[in-house]
Amino acid sequence: MDRKGRTTVTRFSRTPVIALVAAGALALGACSTSESGTDAAAGSESVATEGASASNDASEGTVTLTDNYGEKTVPSPPKRVVALDNRSFELLDSWGIKPVAAPRDIVPNSIPGIADDEDILNIGNHREPNLETIVAADPDVIISGQRFETFDDELQKLVPDATLLDFEPRDGEPIDREIIRQTLELGDVFGKQAEAEQAVQEFTEAVQRARNAYDPEQKVMALNVSGGEIGYVAPGVGRVWGPLFDLIGFTPALEVANASDDHQGDDISVEAIASANPDWLLVLDRDAGVKSITDSPEALSVINDSAPLKNVTAVKDGHVYVAPADTYTNESIYTYTEILNQISEQLEAGN
Repeated sequence: MDRKGRTTVTRFSRTPVIALVAAGALALGACSTSESGTDAAAGSESVATEGASASNDASEGTVTLTDNYGEKTVPSPPKRVVALDNRSFELLDSWGIKPVAAPRDIVPNSIPGIADDEDILNIGNHREPNLETIVAADPDVIISGQRFETFDDELQKLVPDATLLDFEPRDGEPIDREIIRQTLELGDVFGKQAEAEQAVQEFTEAVQRARNAYDPEQKVMALNVSGGEIGYVAPGVGRVWGPLFDLIGFTPALEVANASDDHQGDDISVEAIASANPDWLLVLDRDAGVKSITDSPEALSVINDSAPLKNVTAVKDGHVYVAPADTYTNESIYTYTEILNQISEQLEAGN
């Protein structure tokens, strides 16, 4: 245990890794309202048990796991994978797994192993996907979720012999456990348990670091910038930032009635932001993560150049954090780890 009380994990066995998350949830108490500490610990043990069972089956050429639709038996490792979920791209790439098809139009340039590989069939994007390309790819496993989840039923009819896996974070579940669940289950599927557990360890340490660094007396607001316009990201539900309010225990500078999880954020006047006077601003540059958008102003410039925001504490003190450029199209466990560590660095420097 270090001087701030963080637990140091040196072995990557599944139960201690998950238990670290449960312990963090217990420490926050009221910050995670979706379940009690007892339920969190029980749920963590459940995830660990499922993972251990899957690992035991891997030597037989299959793993049995539970995704959002129920129990699935999956070939392990799969030979022909179609990757559709933006949370999975960086994981697969870091594990040296090359999908046979992917929506390369929305794979960020930060993942060139998929984005730039012409041998990977291009499904296009989620707005007008070429589902026949998926059929032609003849996959044994399809990793769905996020933008492509609405096509799940159709895909299961088009490619009935493929196993479709969907680990989209479930409503009402803590975001950390959902991110961990996907990472560990995919680690089991691809025989990358050690790599998955390493990613989970780094993520849980980043979560605890951010909790230790943050002073709840400081008010936080999250924003989304797109096309030069500023949108409000609601605590709890807003894209990327919303779940972090519960996970870290951020004190909202402003709470708006009927807020949504819209990908462009909710409409809000800069005057309302100025009136709330947040101590910290967390900003998502949506357009930076979209390859087809090349002429939008940078989010930080939009914030700093806004006259009504000049006297906001966060702007005056330089407490404006902008997420990595690819975040909008790469919400992987690695991205969240990077975000949390970078936020912690700014919080630690500002305290």
